[in-house]
Amino acid sequence: MSGENINRRNFLKYFSVGLGLVILGGAAYYISQGITGGKEEKKGIRAYFVPSTSVDEPWVGVVHRALLKARDEYEIEYSYTEHLAGGYQQVPAAIEEAIANGYNLIFADVFGCEEEARNIAKDHQDIYFVYGSGLSPMDPNVSVFDNWIHEPAYLCGYIAGALTESGKLGVVAAMEIEEVNRLVNAFKIGAAKYGEKYDKDIQVGTRYINSWFDPPKAADRTEELISLGADVIYAERYGVFSVAKSYKIPVFGNLLDQWKEAPEIVVTGPEWDMWPTVSYVIDMIKKDAWVAQDLKDWSMMAKGGAKLAGWPELHDWRNRLYKHIVEKLEETKVLDEVGKMIDEILNGTLRVPIVEGPATTDF
Repeated sequence: MSGENINRRNFLKYFSVGLGLVILGGAAYYISQGITGGKEEKKGIRAYFVPSTSVDEPWVGVVHRALLKARDEYEIEYSYTEHLAGGYQQVPAAIEEAIANGYNLIFADVFGCEEEARNIAKDHQDIYFVYGSGLSPMDPNVSVFDNWIHEPAYLCGYIAGALTESGKLGVVAAMEIEEVNRLVNAFKIGAAKYGEKYDKDIQVGTRYINSWFDPPKAADRTEELISLGADVIYAERYGVFSVAKSYKIPVFGNLLDQWKEAPEIVVTGPEWDMWPTVSYVIDMIKKDAWVAQDLKDWSMMAKGGAKLAGWPELHDWRNRLYKHIVEKLEETKVLDEVGKMIDEILNGTLRVPIVEGPATTDF
């Protein structure tokens, strides 16, 4: 990565150049899956979501679930693009198709096609666009969002600092870009805070899989970190749990509440909830109060868009986690501290730093 900060948009733009060569004439193949709920909403909102991957992928899945809820809560129409064979290369065509079909509220993941998506918005200023984007909003009709779950990532790092016996924590992450860096760095800062408070030497080893989804590679990186002494892992990507469970090592999930995938070892994790963002956007449209804006705040803890998964009971942690993990949590009373820290985050007295530069590795 040459030490230069890049974001998800730039990484995927470079990555997709080769892919674009095999998409003849820019032709787009995708399946549009309609989901219509009840009567049409009185303001005529017809929402559409264009993801860059299947909605089974966690990031886009969070957006999709929030829009499903909006369909039911607001009684609006909602449809989405179920599959894009060419990823970001085909997102602009899917957006155009949604507009042609009469949708007037377009959510889309455009990190890998920012310029093309914004040009479409310029040509359709009567349409509301809400883009997953690494850039700024664009007047009059483009608002932007992303997950901003660095606050619960910090809390997970603090808990991990209490759990480690070896003093070595591991992180298995997607790639070295700003959107991932801020989570990895927040986790490291939280762990360092615990170490500083209790005079405990804590190191964090970070490994990237250079993909959004590659479970076998994530499993390999987990094995490597454990072989080097890591006894707690932050699973920023899928593929960690099965390996960690074989060693009975506590882990932290990411984006979703993942405790059911490995109840004995998943302590908690940073969870993203797009419902505050989606409901805010629809309310503003209904009130004729739309303003193009960065919706970052609605994906943070104060507005309910970020949370510590399962808090406060953590899904009956005393009866599901391995005994040695439970004993460590009880011995350190770290969850009591975390409860106070959550209160401080919510009332504004604790501000978690946003560090998007490269996350260094200690081992």
